[in-house]
Amino acid sequence: MRKPSRILVVDDESGMLRAVDRVLGATHRVVGIQSSVRAVAAAAEFNPDLVILDVRMPEMDGFELMARLKSTDPAPDIILMTGSIDDMDQKLIRALRGRAFYFIQKPFDREVLLTLVERCLELRWRREENRLHTRRLEKELGEARAFQQGLLPDRDMTTDRLAICCRYVSCSELGGDLYDYTMLPGGRAALIIADVVGHGVSAAMLTGVVKSAFRASDADEYDPSAVVQRVRSNLSAFGPERFVTLFAALLAPDGELRYVNAGHPAGLLWSADGAIQRLASTGPLVSPALPPCIWEQQTVPMDPGDQLLLYTDGISDTLAGEQDLGDEPLVASIAKHREGGLPLLDALLSQVRARLAGRPQPDDLTLLTAKVLAGGADRVSAIRP
Repeated sequence: MRKPSRILVVDDESGMLRAVDRVLGATHRVVGIQSSVRAVAAAAEFNPDLVILDVRMPEMDGFELMARLKSTDPAPDIILMTGSIDDMDQKLIRALRGRAFYFIQKPFDREVLLTLVERCLELRWRREENRLHTRRLEKELGEARAFQQGLLPDRDMTTDRLAICCRYVSCSELGGDLYDYTMLPGGRAALIIADVVGHGVSAAMLTGVVKSAFRASDADEYDPSAVVQRVRSNLSAFGPERFVTLFAALLAPDGELRYVNAGHPAGLLWSADGAIQRLASTGPLVSPALPPCIWEQQTVPMDPGDQLLLYTDGISDTLAGEQDLGDEPLVASIAKHREGGLPLLDALLSQVRARLAGRPQPDDLTLLTAKVLAGGADRVSAIRP
């Protein structure tokens, strides 16, 4: 049961104040003020939910008072009353432009005023309920976003043999992209980049499923084929509308990259001399709608100085634009930033922003580079964003 609402009535006629109180006072807290000037201070003290104003008052008319009250606190709704029949249309228009809730003529019908006030307060209560609901959702979304961001490892990691650099920019509170990596004995690194269908809560939950499958692959020493099969097994509990594209890789600093590309944009591998190799799809995307699949695992050499770029289609589709340039903009950026790492990723993100030209970002943006370094003393360093 809702508590009684606070209603401030301002009218220079004491009889009208008593009439309104008789109609509304039984169920609401009603305060009557005869002076429009004193009504400003009274409103600040009383904090009304609803204000009922007479249009014609000697010190300050109802329109001026409404403007003063709204400038101080726009929350209370306002009903204007008038006993004059002159210029009714103009007064109605002025009331609406002043954001009054309603405009009625005196003498009013008891049931009309009572029904109008109850309707006004009901709508106010609904607005407040929606505001609190929205605040709760925003708080929960913030917590969910923090949790999802916590699923991501450090953005930058360097050992004596490998350097990994990652960036992730969600297009909404909760995204559908994922990157992850883990270091293994012998200086090896297991990598994954994935793009889950959709955005929002359901997509975010699915990225958690993909990460769980990736991390559970330690039992298989992160073999890329095993990673993809685990993702498929975990997705089998979902409907056919759920699917994932991903690129899983196992990088050994002794010169070998094993990978599976499950319907994901081609990885780009380049050497110090600038030669680029595309690591195209080796099997379909991962979806419970498809029959059991075999994803072909490929092996390519990676020598010291060689680098790998993985990305999601939010990057490639935006840069390709309506001209359907494919991965040409990515290749051109690599040619300008052969050192890879953060300079390359920053350049790509800047190009995406320039291409969007202030328009909303339509998809998540995720990038990962991995570089084979010359040998050195054993060390691992990580930098948090």
